[in-house]
Amino acid sequence: MLLALVLGVFLGHGAVWTRPFVLPVLALVMTLSTMAVSSQIFRSPRSLLVPALVGNLMSYLVLTGMLLGIAGLLIEDTSLWKGFVILAAVPPAIAVIPFSEFLKGNHSYALIGTMGAYLGGLILMPLIALLFIGTSFIDPLKILVVMIELIVIPLVLSRILLWTRADRWIGGIKGTLTNWSFFVVTYTIVGLNRDLILNDPLSLLPVAVIAVASTFLLGYLVELAGKVLKIDPKITITLVLLGTLKNYGLAGGVALMIFDKQTAVPATVSTIFMIVYIAWLSVKGLRKKR
Repeated sequence: MLLALVLGVFLGHGAVWTRPFVLPVLALVMTLSTMAVSSQIFRSPRSLLVPALVGNLMSYLVLTGMLLGIAGLLIEDTSLWKGFVILAAVPPAIAVIPFSEFLKGNHSYALIGTMGAYLGGLILMPLIALLFIGTSFIDPLKILVVMIELIVIPLVLSRILLWTRADRWIGGIKGTLTNWSFFVVTYTIVGLNRDLILNDPLSLLPVAVIAVASTFLLGYLVELAGKVLKIDPKITITLVLLGTLKNYGLAGGVALMIFDKQTAVPATVSTIFMIVYIAWLSVKGLRKKR
């Protein structure tokens, strides 16, 4: 990821050639990621209800509310505002699932909460985009098509791969395919915006402030609330992840497909701080074990 950022800034002229591949590689990532979700979890709807609702609340009420609230105060540029609306509208990062397990959170809660938010996103994503951007700036049909391409189709394909047991031979190259896909997306978005990054970096300061507030600050507040309400520490860890991580790759790709290159900047900058935030959570988790 960091290599893609550096190459995008200094060798970003080639990003114009990789732009058409953004949508296909994002669909590939979504397919590979949702392969980890067993079809068994859909067989007991009652046990899924609470974690699924909590996943939607954390991602679409808590995190979306903070992103749009602070962006409304700090962002004046129209393209950047649209980028934050798209970022606020997408579901949580699929990475919530593995990170929750790594940080000793509640893996089942993370799994169900994340998938619940993706299903909720099919309704909430276009509603948020239309409400805060408006039909005069965005085509509702275009949003629907992109959502089908990046959420519905990958989810269906992942079920087919699981049913045909093709996941067995894909498993060995899954990590490599995912890493290279994120490389293409990050390189493309950074490369297309290299002039802005190099010539006017101070314009990105408000974006960075929002990225820090929506991860470090919000994560601290969620953790504090978990202690006050005496929530199981493992569930609290999962709630922190659901309430601080959006699917930045999806947000950047959607912004790039629907609007212009600058609209994808909030997702790209947020990706950088997500990496730092996860590293910080990992160090923090190791300290607690000692």
